[in-house]
Amino acid sequence: MRGLLLTFFLFICSSSAVAAEQFTLSEFCPPGFENVGGRCELRSLYQQYPSLQSAGVGGLKTGLPEWREGFTPQQIDLGRYLFFDPLLSADADMACASCHQPARAFADGRARSLGRNGEPMQRSAPSLWNVAFASRLFWDGRAATLEEQMQGPLYDPLEMANTPADLLAALEAAPAYPALFAAAFPGGEAEGIRLEQVYTALAAFQSSLISLNSRYDHYAHGHAGALSEREKAGLNVFRSFVARCAECHTPPLFSNQQLAVIGVPEPEGRPLDPGAQVSTGDPGLRGAFRVPSLRNVALSAPYMHAGNFATLREAVAFYNGGRGHAVPEGEQLNLHWHIWNPALGEEELDLLVEFLGTLNDESFMPREPRQLPSGLAPVHNRPGPAAAETGD
Repeated sequence: MRGLLLTFFLFICSSSAVAAEQFTLSEFCPPGFENVGGRCELRSLYQQYPSLQSAGVGGLKTGLPEWREGFTPQQIDLGRYLFFDPLLSADADMACASCHQPARAFADGRARSLGRNGEPMQRSAPSLWNVAFASRLFWDGRAATLEEQMQGPLYDPLEMANTPADLLAALEAAPAYPALFAAAFPGGEAEGIRLEQVYTALAAFQSSLISLNSRYDHYAHGHAGALSEREKAGLNVFRSFVARCAECHTPPLFSNQQLAVIGVPEPEGRPLDPGAQVSTGDPGLRGAFRVPSLRNVALSAPYMHAGNFATLREAVAFYNGGRGHAVPEGEQLNLHWHIWNPALGEEELDLLVEFLGTLNDESFMPREPRQLPSGLAPVHNRPGPAAAETGD
């Protein structure tokens, strides 16, 4: 099957529809980055502020955690093409953007993402906004780097189902890609395309997905009128020692990046997902999942690791239900100590939801390609209920 696919790729790439000379890589860094000696470095007002370590639960002027940067403009742009290209999958029908769609905050709007055969996977697709700051990846935190994380879906037989050898062969067979890789990684043309270059380019693009320019950020940097009075009241609830939201969803990233057991109910009567217990071997982390960032959270429903809640209002109400109220019978979970009984009123829950909407920011949304070096259609142009329809 894969041999036939490679023959197909050779055919389409030799046609006039794909010409290597029609693709060039950008010489400019994405918005929010400065070109310093040919490398793109992040620029944010948050870099002026003290680090998280000295700021408790994260005040308005709290510094950022460590982040990935230093990629070239060409590497970032090459990663942009690869991200949308179904050539990376065994059957040429899935790309990274299949589950991480720009129009859905780089998630896919599904409770559980679909695999290569249309079957629901175990968990939802997390948003990729600000993934450059993430110290743990996957819901169970089993990967420490983007390069490690991406090899999961690339080679998982239930997802993109490729193999390293077939991935390289397909890229080499597309006339435009060898020249683009040579431009992004000069000096190694004689060796051909290498796997680590594929991983680096994809990591470079994903690290450029920065969202730090929301109305909340304007308020945090001193523009008092950026939030309404109700949104400010919601922020006060969020940061209060009654609600305690900020103790886990710590500004400015709105995540402390820890693994936490919060005891959410599984949807549809499914058995408990053991979460990080499997990836760490620690029984104390049974049911633990990575604390996600709340950036663009109003755009990435449904919520939790398996779309456990359809709306933000349902999600915040869960935390108000009392410690351990949804733990399945017979389970003895080591609930995080921040999970307790805040007893917030209905108005306070509404204010929380209004505040969370101020974290929306897609001002640095990357441009989606209309054409790809493989000659295949970008996944956002393909039909389907969860396909993004934006971009050029």
